[in-house]
Amino acid sequence: MTLRLENKVALVTGGAQGLGAAMSRRFAEEGAIVFIADMQAGLGAQTVADITAKGGKAYFISLDVTKEESWIAARGEVEKNAPRFDVLVNNAGINIRESIEQMQAENFDKMLAVNVRGPFLGIKHFIPLLRKSGGGSIINMSSVCGLIGHKYTTEAYTVTKGAITLLTKTIAVRYAKDNIRCNSIHPSTVDTPLMQELFKTPERKQERFGEVPLGRLATALDVANAALFLASDEATFLNGVALPVDGGTTAD
Repeated sequence: MTLRLENKVALVTGGAQGLGAAMSRRFAEEGAIVFIADMQAGLGAQTVADITAKGGKAYFISLDVTKEESWIAARGEVEKNAPRFDVLVNNAGINIRESIEQMQAENFDKMLAVNVRGPFLGIKHFIPLLRKSGGGSIINMSSVCGLIGHKYTTEAYTVTKGAITLLTKTIAVRYAKDNIRCNSIHPSTVDTPLMQELFKTPERKQERFGEVPLGRLATALDVANAALFLASDEATFLNGVALPVDGGTTAD
């Protein structure tokens, strides 16, 4: 049976843990060489070890997505260790949970730097590699907050994810001529250790479960499988799509 990402090379930012690690593992299972780009070297090494122990291929790259020189170095590492490049996943992101009336300007700037500047720089520096390979897939991690105003989420986070939604569409129409597709994924609340900690408050737990028509949270695998589809040749005519992985949250 042919693997869905056989002979493809991918880079996943924030790939050392959480959603990024889930995507990295899923890509490797389907035959991709995966570059796990993160600032957490220890966790990144463990994720690489998990992948290689199962017969996959992975490398760790130290990457600060907010710094252009770090992106340039990451591109050099990919060029040195892989014969081509096919998939960029801009997954790294942060959320400082302060309302607009409470948030310090420097915290807003920090969120913009990671959540918007990071993907912008990644796309800037990896488009040439995708073009050289004859095209490929860029996947940007947004959120349901990049599609709707979400009353349980801070304004700053919504601003950054909304920016990613339109950055995705702009790249999609501008670089389609190079056979480069760009799509975004929009998860609702994902079941992570952090969310389980937040859900110790019963009211908050009920808020999040109550807004999902399917009646459960998204899992990391739900999101990873969506990314796998967009990265694969099964999605070669999907471009500029904002794909909700939200159990129907944005359909209500």
